[in-house]
Order: sequence, then C-alpha cells, then structure tokens
Amino acid sequence: MLDGEVSVVAAGRARPTPAHPIPRPPRWATRYRFHAAVSDMTCALLAGVAAVLLRFGEVTPYVAPYVVLSGALPPVWAGMIGLNRGYEPRLIGVGSEEFRRIAQCGFTLIAAVAITAYVTKADLARGYVVVALPLMTVLTLLARYGLRRRLHGRRRRGEDCMRRVVAVGHRAGIAELTMRFRRERYHGMEIVAACLPTDAQGEIEEVPILGDFTDVPLVVQQVGADTVAVLACPELDGTALRRLAWRLERTRTDLVVAPALMEVAGPRTAIRPVAGLPLLHVEHPDLAGARQLIKTAFDRLVAGVALVLLAPLMLVVAIAVRASSPGPVLFRQTRVGKDGVEFTILKFRTMRNDAEARKVELVNDGHGLLFKIRQDPRVTRMGVRLRRHSLDELPQLINVLRGHMSLVGPRPPLPEEVARYRDDVRRRLVVRPGMTGLWQVNGRSDLSWEESVRLDLRYIENWSLMLDLQILWKTWSAVAGGAGAY
Repeated sequence: MLDGEVSVVAAGRARPTPAHPIPRPPRWATRYRFHAAVSDMTCALLAGVAAVLLRFGEVTPYVAPYVVLSGALPPVWAGMIGLNRGYEPRLIGVGSEEFRRIAQCGFTLIAAVAITAYVTKADLARGYVVVALPLMTVLTLLARYGLRRRLHGRRRRGEDCMRRVVAVGHRAGIAELTMRFRRERYHGMEIVAACLPTDAQGEIEEVPILGDFTDVPLVVQQVGADTVAVLACPELDGTALRRLAWRLERTRTDLVVAPALMEVAGPRTAIRPVAGLPLLHVEHPDLAGARQLIKTAFDRLVAGVALVLLAPLMLVVAIAVRASSPGPVLFRQTRVGKDGVEFTILKFRTMRNDAEARKVELVNDGHGLLFKIRQDPRVTRMGVRLRRHSLDELPQLINVLRGHMSLVGPRPPLPEEVARYRDDVRRRLVVRPGMTGLWQVNGRSDLSWEESVRLDLRYIENWSLMLDLQILWKTWSAVAGGAGAY
C-alpha cells in the first residue's frame, strides 16, 4: 500500500489483495543462467583433467582417485556457486558482484580443502590441488567474462535481452534516467512505462505515463515489467517505499532505488543503520595520500615499460610521419593539468603545418567547448590512420613519465577551454589528465561536451586503482575498433 491506501485501512475497509501469479524469469535470462552453469562445470572439468595430466602425466591405479575427484568437481563447483547466489538474474551482465562471488567460491574451496586435508591427515597430492582449484577459478572468471561480452553485444544490436523497467519519480528524473539507459544499453535496462506523483498523461522521452504512485504494481503487471526503479522524490518517503516493496514482493518484482547522488557509487557508499534508520554514508573521494602515491608509481612504472616495449613501433611511426608530409615529427601543444598548471603535451603530428592558421576557416562540428570536425581537411592521410587507432598519442607516455599526466584520467583541456569552465566543470582539474579515461571507452569524439564532462566527473568521484585497470583493459578494444576517432 502507498499513502493513498492508508485511509482505507484506517476506516476498516481494507480488502484482501488477490494473489498474483509469480512470473517466470524472461527466457533470455533463463538461457543465460543455463549457459553459465554449463560453462562453470566445463571449466571445472577442464581444470581437473589438466591437473591430473600436469601432476601425474598418465593414468595409473594411484591416479584413479584423482580422476574420480576431477569428475566430481563440476557439480561441486556449480553447487558452491549456486549456494553463493552466483546465478541470480540481477547479477547478469553488469557490475563486479558476479565475478566477486565466483572468486569468493574459489578461495573458500581452496581453504576448505587445505583445512580438511590438514585435520584428517589425508594423503592428498598438493600439486593436484594447486593446479586444479586456482585454474578452475580463473577459467570460470574468463568464461563468465566471455558470456557477458556476448550478452553486451546482443544488447547493443537491439536483441531482446533487456530487463523491463517501470520508472517511478518526477518527469525530469525519469527523462534523464531513460536517456542514460538508452545511451548505455549494455547495462540491460529498458524503461517501458513511467509513474508520476499525480495523475498524468502523455509520454516522457517516448515512454508512456501509465499511472501515479499508487498504480505501480498494476502498471508492472500491465507492461510485463520485472523491475521497478524509484528515483529520489519527496512523495515516496521511507514508509511509502516500504509499502511499495511489500506489494512488489508478491510478484517477485525487483525494486531498485536511484539516490540523488547518481554519479557516486562503489566503495564510497555504504548503508549503515543509525537509530533504526538505514542511512547512506558517502565518503569523500580519495584524491591525495597513499593511494595516489600508488597510482603515481603505477603510472610511471607502466609508462616506462611501455616506452621500452613500444620503442620500435614509435620509431616506425615517426619515420612514416616525417615521410608523409613536411613538418616536425612531434606536435607540441599547451594543455592544462592538475590544479590548473600548464604543461606541453606531446603527440605525433597528424596535421599539416598551417593547421592553426586554417582553423578560423572551419566550422565546428562539436558541441560545447570542444572543437571537433569529422572530416578535418587539415589532417594528413597518415594522420587519419594514426588517429583512428590513437597511435598519435603514444608520445604522451613521456608526459606520464614526467608526472604531467596519468595513464587514466580526464581529457587534457586547452587553456582557452579552461578559461570558460563553470565551477562544477573546473573540478576536472583536481586530478592529472589521462591518456585514456571513461570518455575514451564510451565514444571518444562522438560524445557531446556535456557527456564528456559527466564521464570525467564520474571518474573523479569514483576513482580507484581497480577502475583504472578496468578502463585500461577496455581501452584496447575501443582503440582497435577505431569508433569515434577523428
């Protein structure tokens, strides 16, 4: 019940709500879970066989128990993952929780086997355990990652692998959430209906408005939704939200709540009960201290190693740039770094010598403060190839080694851009700019100015070394594909 139903209960006219049939999970989710279970057991079997072959080399009577153990490993492994809720539909396709639970199962199984062998004094070949269990965990993580990438590809192609969502909140919040879900379809959320505080008609970003807050369960049944997303709004206080959760519980409909701080997530947020109230605690971003020292050391170490390994490629690129058109090999430009300190960024030259003089003749295709042209006549033929795969940015490894830049961070801005920054956009300058970032792996030059700023601020608010590693991993596929580069 919501607020509109309280008077009915108080007056003693409450009627029992008819039981609703519990809907089955969508077919694509059932198939995904089946494929995940099969891949988990296959990985366990492969790990067991590999451990037998590597440890013993051949099958003998002494090895027979380990062959049986390898055969029992798949159902045990799948059962552990199931008990740890590693097949829950809400984990499908997004977030790190799926991988964390699998890794937790692996560590738990290794610890359990070690303790059991020690307590029972069992004569267990340690070489088999050392190979089988860690290899099983790693193979399972890789297989799950492959399944996720396949699911993301299907979602981008518009196949029906989406969760159907009813959005509850105010018009502006629903519009923003709808655009975000459409922009990042790989998350698997598709808003199919909206409910506003009061009776309303029409659409929000082509999403039909089908009722008010008291109609949410009915709308869920009407559109066949499996998730309700509640946005921050004063009408839905704690009591009303709890009553809504009770009503959705009958149909096993997932309830998610989007806090007002939409860009803050991960380790910075925690639910802590205080005086019986579940309060959302938000930590300040860690922009200084030991973790930043680790980031700096990591950046310079990786940049130094990359310069050594990529030196032959950079030499070939330098010769090609020099031979393709007159002018210097390196392009130098003033950019603004951390705390507004200017530095000289290095790139392989991709434009003709008169590029800056011809800039006034061109019409900007970009939005906001960015100057971008899809078919820039100043770019050389070699420059087009270099930009497509970001090879022109390899000299920025020198900037990273000098401490001007980071491997991952916001896009390095020009001084004229910074001069026009608003106060909130100026927050991009509290960290070192990066060679790559969320803007690089989410569209590159195809992004609007507002979207580029939003991604940079999201990175700053949620920075972690693990996030850096994830972005670096995704950068390879973004650069190889060449989408959004011009």
